[in-house]
Amino acid sequence: MKSIPIQAIQSVKLGQTENAAAGTGCTVLICEKGMRAGLDVRGGGPASRETQLLNPLAAAQEIHAIVLAGGSAFGLGAASGVMACLEERGIGFDVGVTKVPLVVQSDLFDLTVGDPFTRPDAAMGYEAANRALEAPNYRDGNYGAGCGATVGKIAGMATCMKTGIGSYAVELGDLQVGAIVALNALGDVFDWKTGRQVAGLLTEDKTALRSTMECMRASTDVVENRFTGNTTLGVVLTNAAFSKTQLCKLAGMAHDGFARSIRPVHTSADGDSIYAVSVGDVRADQDLVGALAAEVMSEAILRAAESAESAYGFPAASDLRKHKHMS
Repeated sequence: MKSIPIQAIQSVKLGQTENAAAGTGCTVLICEKGMRAGLDVRGGGPASRETQLLNPLAAAQEIHAIVLAGGSAFGLGAASGVMACLEERGIGFDVGVTKVPLVVQSDLFDLTVGDPFTRPDAAMGYEAANRALEAPNYRDGNYGAGCGATVGKIAGMATCMKTGIGSYAVELGDLQVGAIVALNALGDVFDWKTGRQVAGLLTEDKTALRSTMECMRASTDVVENRFTGNTTLGVVLTNAAFSKTQLCKLAGMAHDGFARSIRPVHTSADGDSIYAVSVGDVRADQDLVGALAAEVMSEAILRAAESAESAYGFPAASDLRKHKHMS
């Protein structure tokens, strides 16, 4: 098994755009011929659009695009721009008079990072989709949906850290499995291989890490509203041939990657969601692909933390490494 760039998974085109000054953006995954997809939502507060298309009981067997964006529910209009871009190119489900692009979207909360009143909109969605189709520009870090991503917010924004979007993919024979994740969690982030905490709740002087779980255990008081703005969004990509029902299961298995790398995870203050998409016809064992999906998701989470740069006054993991080295 070897690692490969996420772009090596054929048939999916990736585009991103962001408003760095406002601290928000969107990432679009497009499959012009259509892709089978499933979804598993584990967080308590998702912001989403058209995700019922991925219910195994829904008639649609394929979709054409997935949008990951900031802006919370305000940002869900980005999908309209993606639809417009795809319709102009004749991409979508043929209904006779036109083709209707089937576009699903999930958003994270980044309104407390930059400008709370600038959110992804149809224009931003159109631009990201156009980039995906004309000049794919995906990269890890403070880009796309990861532009305003942060983690470690149990004590408020003053002691959280900057993260971003990350990716990782592997190839095993003809089989390819990869993941993209916009890392925006209430909890802390850990290296899934070593158990080392790499990002999360900071000390008051912002030079070292604390434990979110220890902070939570320090008080047994009931917290009625722990909302600080979260939600981690992931997509698993594979060239293996699976049905929508099987992909829903794969998305569920990929949540093991969230659980290995984020603690706590799937809280009522997160909207954690994972899509799984099939864009090929390689025959592969479902359980093997599900296990690999969890691994590549964990590695993508690590890369989302380690590729981020400090911004908006929030330190990144790279800053902590520099401080440790200098001290």
